[in-house]
Amino acid sequence: MNRRNFLELAAAGAGVLSISDLARTSVRDDTQVMTVLGPIAPERLGRTLIHEHIMVDFIGAEAIGPGRYDSGEVFLKALPYLQQVKSAGCNTLVDCTPAYIGRDAELLRRLSQASTLQIVTNTGLYGAAHGKYVPKFAHAETAQQLAARWVKEFKDGIPPSRVRPGIIKIGVNSGPLSEIDAKLVEAAAMTHRQTGLTIASHTGDGIAAKAQISILKSHGIAPASFIWVHAQNEADNRLHLDAAEADAWVEFDGISSATAQKHIDLVLAMKKAGYLGRVLLSQDSGWYHVGEPGGGDFHPYDFLFAEFLPLLGRSGVSEKEIETLMVHNPRAALTLRR
Repeated sequence: MNRRNFLELAAAGAGVLSISDLARTSVRDDTQVMTVLGPIAPERLGRTLIHEHIMVDFIGAEAIGPGRYDSGEVFLKALPYLQQVKSAGCNTLVDCTPAYIGRDAELLRRLSQASTLQIVTNTGLYGAAHGKYVPKFAHAETAQQLAARWVKEFKDGIPPSRVRPGIIKIGVNSGPLSEIDAKLVEAAAMTHRQTGLTIASHTGDGIAAKAQISILKSHGIAPASFIWVHAQNEADNRLHLDAAEADAWVEFDGISSATAQKHIDLVLAMKKAGYLGRVLLSQDSGWYHVGEPGGGDFHPYDFLFAEFLPLLGRSGVSEKEIETLMVHNPRAALTLRR
């Protein structure tokens, strides 16, 4: 057995679905990805952008609300960009905007239907930015109580849309973890055990990444169920290798024309070490900004397909390896696991 096969088997072993979850699914639980239009077989995902945004609202948890924006305006602004990236070769886009920063599951469903692009949304809370986007109840409640909220969203859907999340999205600051950040990680671990959803965490640095992996292990959760988001911001590449060796997903996002060479170097370093099977790529693009005229500047999603992947190819990454990065790895990361 080669290392890639071993890693795929390791990834396949993470997570547990409850009996009530099984009763609600229309395909087998061990071959399921949850999109905003419902569960699909993982083979339908195709080329996937694992970390993008459609709309964000940075006003803060205590002031945010649906009355702050016109969903019709956001729809018209975002739709052409989604159609553009679909034409460029993308099949699935994961919207990583959490609750209390602008998550609108019904808007995502409408955009998925109109664009024919598969979209995945999330449950969870974002503790980075020093707690600005953490609602008051999260400070008062236990990790178990927070997990119960997130599990309910998975089982019953995000109200009022009833759209079900396909990933857990949390955020933590640089390490060591604060009390609220550690609580969010514990709540995510508990939610994963009951739903099989992978945990994607905006992570301040490598110290915080290692701390999160440690917490997950203490809850009996395999690191293969954890995505280290924004790993490119950690300057110590040895920490990327450590996380990959532990079987965590190492996500290099923020890919753009300005960062292309840096990201190529990061991918090549992981290839050299034999860890392409643990790498995820995305752009962290989009961003209709609530409160700015017309939503402000909206960054397209197609740079990775139109320019970055060809650059990777010319840098020595084979077509088969690119397929691993853009198809097989996201598929493994998003599939619900017993």
